[in-house]
Order: sequence, then C-alpha cells, then structure tokens
Amino acid sequence: MAKDIKVTLDQWRALIAVIECGGYAHAAEQLGKSQSTVSYAISQLEQALAVAVFKIEGRRAIATPAGESLYRRARHLLAEAESLEGAAARMGQKIEPEVRLAADLLAPAGDILHCLERFTEQYPTTRADVLESVLSGTEDALVQQQVDLAITGRVPAGFLGDYLRTISLIGVAAPSHPLHHLGRAISQEDLRHHRQLVVRDSGIHRRYSAGWQEAEQRWTFTHINTSLAAVRRGLGYAWLPEGYLQQDLASGELKRLPMEQGGERVISLYLVLADRDIAGPATRALANIIKARFSAGLESAPGD
Repeated sequence: MAKDIKVTLDQWRALIAVIECGGYAHAAEQLGKSQSTVSYAISQLEQALAVAVFKIEGRRAIATPAGESLYRRARHLLAEAESLEGAAARMGQKIEPEVRLAADLLAPAGDILHCLERFTEQYPTTRADVLESVLSGTEDALVQQQVDLAITGRVPAGFLGDYLRTISLIGVAAPSHPLHHLGRAISQEDLRHHRQLVVRDSGIHRRYSAGWQEAEQRWTFTHINTSLAAVRRGLGYAWLPEGYLQQDLASGELKRLPMEQGGERVISLYLVLADRDIAGPATRALANIIKARFSAGLESAPGD
C-alpha cells in the first residue's frame, strides 16, 4: 500500500523559490504569494520531513546541506509533475491549440517559413510559436519542456533526434579586411590578431562558444543577421551559415577567408520531439513536414 504524501507540490515550489531567489521576500514576489504564506509552507515542509532546510544568517535564508540536496531533487519532481499534467491535458485534446517549435538560427528561415505555410494548410486553427535560439538555447528549451519539438545542432542527453541536413559555416570577411591582403593562406595565429564576430549562445548558462578563435577582440551579437551586417561593414570576420551568404559571395560583397585549414565547418541538424509518446497530431504533422522539407535538400535563402 502506498504511503501518504507528506509534502505538497506547493511546498516544494516554495523551497525552490526561496533558494533561487535568495530569500523569502523575493520568493513570495515570484510566486505571487504573501511572505507569511511562503514561510508557513517551508515550516510545514521542515516539520513533515523532520529536517531543517534553511538557516538564517542576518536577513538571508541560507540552504542547509539537506536543503540543497532536497532542492535538486525537488526540481526534477516538479518537472515530472508538470510533464504529467501537460501529457494529461494533451490526451484530452483531439488537436493541439498550439505547437511550439525551437529552431536554431542555423536552420534557414526560408525553410522554416515554408514548413509553417504547409502546416497551416493542414491545421489552420492551430497556433505556431517559434523560438529562435542559438546553441544550448535550443537544448534548454527541450529539457525545460518549453517546446514540443526542436531543430537543433545538438541532441540533448535523454532525447532522440532524426537527422535532417548538414549546414556549412563559411569563414568570411569583407574584401577590404586586412586578412584578405596578407598575400598568403591565413593561419589560426593570424585570426587571433583581428576582431571576430560571434553569435551569443541563447542558453541559460551559455555553455558553448562555437567557432571562437580566441581572438584578442570579439564582438558578440544575438542574431546572425547583425553579425552579417557587421561583416559587410568590414568590422571583423565571422563563420556564418552558407545560406545567409549566397548573395554576398556571388556579388563579391564578402569573400571566403583563404584559410590554411578550417575555412568551412559542417554541422548536422536534427529534429527532436520533446516527448514522442504524447505528441499530438498537429505536432507530428509539423515534424513530418520539417523532415520532408529538409531531407529534400531544397534549401531556401534566409529571406525567402
């Protein structure tokens, strides 16, 4: 026979909020509750478990070792509870009212828009919410269950991905850039003495800095288009997706860096469903549309 549950989800939420916010007052504000309510929830939790989860130092509530351990497990518990509630809600719906897609900026925007056009023909009443992300931002969206499916260059642990396509990153700079006037192939040491333009990892912890050459100067942007505009102005060099560069390379506004090695890098894109077991018909339909479009190799320019 199952034991009675001593601690409620609200009490676990209070524990998590107090630790992450650094105190009862901020935790109460985040949870939309009074400070006394949060304090009572914590005292009830400590009483039920017969363990102290906080100690007071000055005006701050500091987690005890037991509190830290329980905090880590509570995060997983709440994530599972939210996943269960989401699954139940979707099982009760014939067609999802919304499908949430995380798309790494490496995925050509033209292809994403083409897929959404086909999708709305099949599911005209289902909303599409597209999160444009970079590097670990896409992984975080999956792990934190913020999206239903994702196009990503990295498949997080615990997930399965379907291969879509490879994307080439090309090292480029404006023709006037000093790197194009060395009269020889460019070495990695040459790159370190010039400004590199990179796109910021959109993940919570910004775990990756893909392609950074440890340049003495680095400018970081949120979107590929801004980095591209800076390269066109001769403000630095960058590795950018080939789909964004087709017109610039054809017109001569940008030139490939004549690297000794590594002038082109290849990244594989994958389609990942957040939870295959509970994915609804609209989510699966969009997944099939994406797989068909990307596997066909019909790459669109970013603005198409």
